[in-house]
Amino acid sequence: MNSRERVQNALDHKTPDRVPVDMGSTATSGINASILYKLRNYLGLPERPIDIEDPFQLLGSVDNEVRSTLNIDVIGLWNPVNFFGTSNLKKKPWHMPDGTPVRISSTMKFTEDEKGTIYTYPQGDDTVSPSGRLPAGGSFFDNIDRSGEFDEENLTPLEDYQDSFSIFSDETARYFEEESKRLYEETDYAVIANFGGGAFGDVAILPGAFLKAPKGIRRMEDWLMAHILYPDYIKEVFSMQLETALKNLEILKQAVGDRVCAITISGTDFGTQNSEFMSVEQYRDIYKPFHEKINGWVHQNTNWKTFYHSCGSIPNLLPDLIDSGVDILNPVQCSATGMDARFLKDTYGDKLVFWGGGVDTQHTLPFGTPEEVYSHVKNRLSIFSENGGFVFNTIHNIVAKTPVENIAAMFEAIKDFNDGK
Repeated sequence: MNSRERVQNALDHKTPDRVPVDMGSTATSGINASILYKLRNYLGLPERPIDIEDPFQLLGSVDNEVRSTLNIDVIGLWNPVNFFGTSNLKKKPWHMPDGTPVRISSTMKFTEDEKGTIYTYPQGDDTVSPSGRLPAGGSFFDNIDRSGEFDEENLTPLEDYQDSFSIFSDETARYFEEESKRLYEETDYAVIANFGGGAFGDVAILPGAFLKAPKGIRRMEDWLMAHILYPDYIKEVFSMQLETALKNLEILKQAVGDRVCAITISGTDFGTQNSEFMSVEQYRDIYKPFHEKINGWVHQNTNWKTFYHSCGSIPNLLPDLIDSGVDILNPVQCSATGMDARFLKDTYGDKLVFWGGGVDTQHTLPFGTPEEVYSHVKNRLSIFSENGGFVFNTIHNIVAKTPVENIAAMFEAIKDFNDGK
């Protein structure tokens, strides 16, 4: 099998010739540019600056040299406009705080204060307040809340969020068409579309890092309380978001056709380390109707599989997520309460594709020994690979300062498992 066939078999719950592998195809299955730079050097690849795919998390672009060396099977079709509202198509040289040479969106603007904190601006406009903060010595940006106070007696959700959702331009549609053709025709990788338009209530997106003047309920604590205090506000925002998402899905379908095998719908986190953020009843009332509509459109109009990311402990929500039409679960946080790998595979392995869960990124990968990483990965592979339905990926992104020897041990374990060792 080639990579595309291998991934498609896994998505169809068939057993491929070997476990397919992802690193870098989505904003929740990637690798920080700092450690990617070190990994390239470790692998003996030519030294060069790392292209930044996602400037918010400072994720590096995994290139074909790395994919070929590590037998990675998936490549991402990314939106040409990034998290901060600037174009990703043209790059300029930049350095991360640790000195890693990178190339980042050429229209991003940066300032630095006396403490070494770096700020960036929505749409590259430094005449307005900054929307992102990179602490001195940090390896990713934090959102800056700028929405101010809201009037509890006069809530205006449609006005507050009118600039948050927009229809793809003709230029963006042409980009998706041309880039998907290039990826499909010039490589044999499985292509996943980074859409994210169905990320209802994603607290990373709510602050509006791409907006010059965000308004309304946007702070995480206010948003979570609004589920009880102002549920109609949330539903009105979601209705507007859904309308835009369905229009954009139609545009995306016309642009890429069957050249993609899956599409990232949502990155909204529904779990903490120990439990869900909300009750099952609240999920069914506020979120599930919108998930059903967007997943229903995808399944009725395309052959794509729907990819949902949620960190944390979400065992009580999994039956409803499946019922709403979720095909793929990421990052499969097995270290959270109720998310044991064997339980997940035995209970939902015929219904969900697990895209992740391959290694614990809270403890084992960053803090274990190479031997511990190797053993841990082999165990996860033996569980999740049964009867297909598994794409190997770490649990969320590989963060900076992860020992490169541990990443090498992870890939050695994958190779040995696929070789039957």
